Amino acid sequence: MSAPPLLSLADLHVRFDTAAGIVRAVSGVSFDLAAGETLGLVGESGCGKSTLGKAILRLVPIASGTIRLDGTDISSLARPQLAELRRKVQIIFQDPYGSLNPRSTVGHSVAQPLRIAGWERNAIAERVDTLLRWVGLPADARQRYPHEFSGGQRQRIGIARALALSPRLIVCDEPVSALDVSVRAQVINLLEDLKRQFGVSYLFISHDLSVVEHIADRVAVMYLGTLVELAGRDQIWRAPRHPYTKALLAAAPIADPRAARARQRTILPGELPSPLDPPAGCPFHSRCPIAEERCRLEKPELRPLGEGTLAACHLA
Repeated sequence: MSAPPLLSLADLHVRFDTAAGIVRAVSGVSFDLAAGETLGLVGESGCGKSTLGKAILRLVPIASGTIRLDGTDISSLARPQLAELRRKVQIIFQDPYGSLNPRSTVGHSVAQPLRIAGWERNAIAERVDTLLRWVGLPADARQRYPHEFSGGQRQRIGIARALALSPRLIVCDEPVSALDVSVRAQVINLLEDLKRQFGVSYLFISHDLSVVEHIADRVAVMYLGTLVELAGRDQIWRAPRHPYTKALLAAAPIADPRAARARQRTILPGELPSPLDPPAGCPFHSRCPIAEERCRLEKPELRPLGEGTLAACHLA
């Protein structure tokens, strides 16, 4: 008998009221995330990836749907109840410098979740030293300030802070996109080491498919606020089923120049439609190279296609 999922989303919707109208940032997203699993979440800028991550942390309001963590519905928790959620779910932000207070020492920033949780001073000091050691920073880092560190080191500080309360799940929101290529590899390796050591789960949000291919166990592909494909990492790269997934993979950089020249590229026409006025039917039909009349009229459901793959496409 399989273990229940750590995280379960069911028909999640997030909307924002703006002067121009209602922005449908997340529309009917459902998936499960197992304990100790890394789920990569990919898609173009503006597709709702980061909003989905923030909704899981209850940092943005939820219009409808449910979020379950360890079997408990957290989608309607009141503010006083969110403290316990913060112990179990943390976030690593894209900009390591912007996520740290430049006027606070590293030790003070890393200790912040512990102070909020009511830890004693001596226990906090010992825990901060341990956290800095886990992420590969010297003990004297605690007395220094963020501007004294490189971008990769600042992201390690952010990781240490996220680990402070031993969370079950960490939302990684583009955690390496602001780093140099060589530093990205070091941070990704660190995240993988911590996952093996502590059994933490990651929702890894990224537009960089090469990074996701390296770290993810499964991959969810998002387009205009909806999930269009969900499959194992190897299955996504070997046999993508949704036309949008195929286009993303075809546009991803390849290190081998010969392979890059030989592969068939898919150029999507037009721009990503506005979430203020999403198209009827399949949200991808206005840019899809194989769309038919049915695609313009009927929205496809995310359905199983075998080998653990789910895809929202009439023609897959």
